[in-house]
Amino acid sequence: MAAAAGPEIERLIQLLARLPGLGPRSARRAALFLIKKREQIMAPLAGAMQTAFDRIQICNNCGNIDTQSPCTICMDPRRDPAIIVVVADVADLWALERAHALNARYHVLGGTLSPLDGVGPQDLAIEALVSRAQDSAVTEVILALNATVDGQTTAHYITDLLQGANVKVTRLAHGVPVGGELDYLDEGTLAAAIRQRTPF
Repeated sequence: MAAAAGPEIERLIQLLARLPGLGPRSARRAALFLIKKREQIMAPLAGAMQTAFDRIQICNNCGNIDTQSPCTICMDPRRDPAIIVVVADVADLWALERAHALNARYHVLGGTLSPLDGVGPQDLAIEALVSRAQDSAVTEVILALNATVDGQTTAHYITDLLQGANVKVTRLAHGVPVGGELDYLDEGTLAAAIRQRTPF
């Protein structure tokens, strides 16, 4: 198929198509929008991307992505140092932060255990978590991992490793989502909700 634009524009489209949620057609629309709005959006976006590329780093303490290490969350004195929330990925950390549900510290594992994909304990930041949990200031480790086989396997593995630490290990509740209707939920979600029922 013949190219509709020059190689530079086609390259922009190809790169945009690699972003999650964008296919080739969406990437073409996004590229056309950026080109039409190059002064208002494309130039500032390019500048912001270059700045982020130059300054972005991984926090040596928790694994968060920021422009400094230790990251903004680790440096925040208002954070409760007694609680560490364990997440698989930075996206999960950001989701929890958007919820404003707690004011704790985090630990990003960098994924979950997955023998089929060749991801073992040595590929994740589990050893660093165990080391952080040994700190006398830490009283609770919350496992905020996905309710998938890999997520639950990782949670069990970490729980076993933290047996020697003097911390309470908890996990996120599973079950009926806020606003959810029972008729539309799968059997696994309903069973988890029944097992983890709470006083009313």
